[in-house]
Amino acid sequence: MKYFDALLVNQMAATDLSVEISNNLLTANNVWMMLSTALVFIMHLGFAGVEAGFGQAKNTVNILFKNTITPIIGIMSYAVIGFFLMYPGFDVPGWFGFDGAGWSMFWFSPGDADVSFGYADGGYTYWTDFLFQAMFAATAATIVSGAIAERVKLGAYLIFTLFFVGIVYPLIGSWKWGGGALDDMGFYDFAGSTLVHSVGGWGALAGVILVGPRIGKYVNGKTVEKPGSSVPLAVIGVFLLWLGWFGFNGGSVLSADPGLVSFVLVTTSLAACAGGLGGFLAAYFAFKRLDLGMVLNGILAGLVSITAGADVINPAAAILVGFIGGILVVISAILLDKLKLDDVVGAVSVHLTCGVWGTLAVGIFSTNPDHSFFTQLIGVAICGATAFVSAFVIFFVLKSTVGIRVSEEHERTGLDSHEHGIRGYTIVYDE
Repeated sequence: MKYFDALLVNQMAATDLSVEISNNLLTANNVWMMLSTALVFIMHLGFAGVEAGFGQAKNTVNILFKNTITPIIGIMSYAVIGFFLMYPGFDVPGWFGFDGAGWSMFWFSPGDADVSFGYADGGYTYWTDFLFQAMFAATAATIVSGAIAERVKLGAYLIFTLFFVGIVYPLIGSWKWGGGALDDMGFYDFAGSTLVHSVGGWGALAGVILVGPRIGKYVNGKTVEKPGSSVPLAVIGVFLLWLGWFGFNGGSVLSADPGLVSFVLVTTSLAACAGGLGGFLAAYFAFKRLDLGMVLNGILAGLVSITAGADVINPAAAILVGFIGGILVVISAILLDKLKLDDVVGAVSVHLTCGVWGTLAVGIFSTNPDHSFFTQLIGVAICGATAFVSAFVIFFVLKSTVGIRVSEEHERTGLDSHEHGIRGYTIVYDE
């Protein structure tokens, strides 16, 4: 009898220990995921710095206003509809699923949602899951902001953001991350080279086409440089984005797995370095100068390029992927100017061109034999067509109704004074 009592006690102790380990593991995982969420959030400050730095001084407040309001609209619209559209829990993998509007979430108490080890394999809680994904959603819209800066109507941009982040982005994301048809097909995108970056890039391209180039950008077949307001601010912005990418890619492990997280951070950093080097060399070859802007965009190009396969591409291949991305971003920027497509910050080149390249690179360099180049190509084509057509339709409807471009007078004198009543850079002299 004593033997069975002792056995029962030992079993209860083992159960208690297992529960304690599970709770501690959940806490550790969730802390890392919350930190990653904060790092992705700080990327909005990075985008603001890059766009304000590369944009003209007369439009600084307008650019910063858009970058401030974008995450506000993005997170709110994702809470209402986006999260439940993106993760519907497909019973059978398909192209559309919706789990209902998210109004009920607003009335949850702290313990109403699943915060146990049983949620997401113990990687994080429901609340962290939502917020981490919401940061990704808002990032997709911010990409569009920089491309069409300095001549787009603020109201039209905000309406576009509402629909693009609330519906288009989560619908496309559901096809892979929500367990939809692309996931069933075997398409792979670890942290969003396609689902975030190229989706935002396709939206930016549609906007650039419909809104048209800035006045005086292309004259007599030549591209006229429009100096940015602050090179230091642009540099700070890029390094903030690089910092944020540790959360963007590292958090996409969806746990604090020490081996995989550290591996992802290594491939991410190596690709960023190689991208900067590729941008530097390609720009020197093309322009015969040490072009800081192309080095900065080369860094971002490397980061975007490795995002799809940061967990399945080894460090040596990550360097090659990033380096090629840095070269491609220069070629893409030159091509866009040839086509008279005016992208203020190079968002299309960085996020679209390199997003496509990075996703295809998984099919070439992945250590997982199940990853196929052909499958990656199909996924890129489907997501690209959907994102571009959707963004084009939204912008076209806005152009045909409320208009998407400011007046010539406002564009020439600057959007800050006309739309905001203040300037970003003001020197006040004491009388």
